[in-house]
Amino acid sequence: MKISMERGALLKAVSQAQSVVERRNTIPILANVLIEAEGGTVQFRATDLDIEVVDKTIAQVERAGATTVSAVTLHEIVRKLPDGALVTLTDDGAAGRLSVEAGRSSFSLATLPKEDFPVMASSEYASNFSAPAPLLRRLFDKAKFAISTEETRYYLNGVYMHVSEADGGRVLRCVATDGHRLARIDGDLPDGAENMPGVIVPRKTVGELRKLLDDDDLNVAVSVSETKIRFATPEITLTSKVIDGTFPDYTRVIPAGNTRRMEVGAAEFASAVDRVATVSSERSRAVKLALGEDRLILSVNAPDSGAAEEELAVAYGDEPLEIGFNAKYLLEIASQVDRENAVFLFNTSGDPTLVREGNDTTAVYVVMPMRV
Repeated sequence: MKISMERGALLKAVSQAQSVVERRNTIPILANVLIEAEGGTVQFRATDLDIEVVDKTIAQVERAGATTVSAVTLHEIVRKLPDGALVTLTDDGAAGRLSVEAGRSSFSLATLPKEDFPVMASSEYASNFSAPAPLLRRLFDKAKFAISTEETRYYLNGVYMHVSEADGGRVLRCVATDGHRLARIDGDLPDGAENMPGVIVPRKTVGELRKLLDDDDLNVAVSVSETKIRFATPEITLTSKVIDGTFPDYTRVIPAGNTRRMEVGAAEFASAVDRVATVSSERSRAVKLALGEDRLILSVNAPDSGAAEEELAVAYGDEPLEIGFNAKYLLEIASQVDRENAVFLFNTSGDPTLVREGNDTTAVYVVMPMRV
């Protein structure tokens, strides 16, 4: 195999591949990227056995062939080469070496046989549809902060993507929760997605998927089965196993009877929470909200480090209420609000609170209170 590529194109392809590779590997071949050159294209394939990413790009292919080489090492070399350099990769199968040459630099890397590289079995997908990149980006970006990191409740370690009913008809919905906060985001249901099985997309896959969704004009081909999900753009195909578990009935924790309504400027609220939380003890990071007629007092009282208080003008006309929250959770939810105002719907100081973006019901957040 012998191929030549411009450094920028090679770096983009290799960086997508190396981010999937697990740093701590007991199986040596999984640390490698499979490079396959044929015709005028070259494919870079990497896997951790749960996710597989294939990046297809145009190259000058002098000799077709395939080999595998350390993804991290190749990425580091290409990253350090000068911008605009032409990089030539030549595989010497007999010696088990891949040479990387650019200008006056040359490297020789150890390779492993391409036959040892595990290729994810292709499955039959029950549902195939096409979705605009901005739709998928919004669904996953707004939900992912609430993904649980607790390994024991593994079925919460991802975003639950499914078809659901909403006021305006059927929607494509993403939900994530860790038991303390929840995000439920709705988007237009793409044609052909009506019969999609509900799947839990793992946290790592959500992170990798984000790199495919930057182009606003792009349509992403989505294929879903009971065990796998695949997202494909013309250059990149990301295939992932889904979490084998049942996502809990999240509708039970979304409060319906919260009537105390507070409206506040989202950016102003986030800044104020951030300021008063500066003095709170890291462990609890509890912020108290004291609500009165059109005003909100945010306060933190940390006996070991100090106290802080800030008053905000808000729209609130119900009876006074005092309620406490984890500052980090409030900040994360406030940072999701794209609109100017955030609407908080409270019940009592012990009940979950509902947060919306203005009057928009397609993005709903729930946060559990803390004792303060």
